[in-house]
Amino acid sequence: MAAITTRNTLSQDLNGRIAVITGASSGMGRATALLLAARGARVALLARRLGALEELAAEIRAAGGQALAIATDVTNQSSLDAAAATVQRTWGNVDLVFNNAGLMLPGAIGQQPQREWESQIDINVAGAMRVVQAFVPQLEAAAKEGRPADLINTSSIAAQNLFGYFAVYSATKAFVSHLSRTLRIELGPKNIRVSVIEPGITETELQSHFTFQGAIDWLASAAQTIEFLKAEDVAETVGFIVALPKHANIQQVVIMPTKEGM
Repeated sequence: MAAITTRNTLSQDLNGRIAVITGASSGMGRATALLLAARGARVALLARRLGALEELAAEIRAAGGQALAIATDVTNQSSLDAAAATVQRTWGNVDLVFNNAGLMLPGAIGQQPQREWESQIDINVAGAMRVVQAFVPQLEAAAKEGRPADLINTSSIAAQNLFGYFAVYSATKAFVSHLSRTLRIELGPKNIRVSVIEPGITETELQSHFTFQGAIDWLASAAQTIEFLKAEDVAETVGFIVALPKHANIQQVVIMPTKEGM
């Protein structure tokens, strides 16, 4: 019987790649920064909490990696544009963007404080677009240089499924998912891969911001029967996406806890 041969197309070596991670101070952003740095990428860490970013950057450098901590507010285009200019000036054109900053605040329509639903729209929708606007020109330049170029957006299973009291959050994530689909029409021909990750329940800092008691109780109940995803599970998903050869684009990934049925 003839031997079966396979082609190994995955490259875990990310040396030479320049990555930007928004929402890098905690959760999926932090875990992804650690993974990408461990595989050789230079990582620019963007979030509002500079202290947390500097601690993460120090951890990466202590392990032999390269990291840049930049206090950035995705609700402010000038802040993002300045961050993009800093990364470009320091390392060159970014070729990997993990567009991950987000906010989740469930609440009852008609009763939720205005600042809660407005802030979700500003961070999850407008903030995601501000990141795209700030970094796509560098992704285009990287692709023209013949380098892999990746834009990876964090959405949620809530973009597909229906959850009571998550109306605003779900709508913002549906925007991110559909934005990702349509961006491929423009960016794919420019050799920029666009991916969207839609995780189910994940252990992150997001849940600690809940103020709506019904959602707090639901989360506590779910934790009794479901082993939630870890931030590192999403980071591994990002690592898999960017490890493929540059002609292959994983466009959409739904990753769920095994016991989360919806």
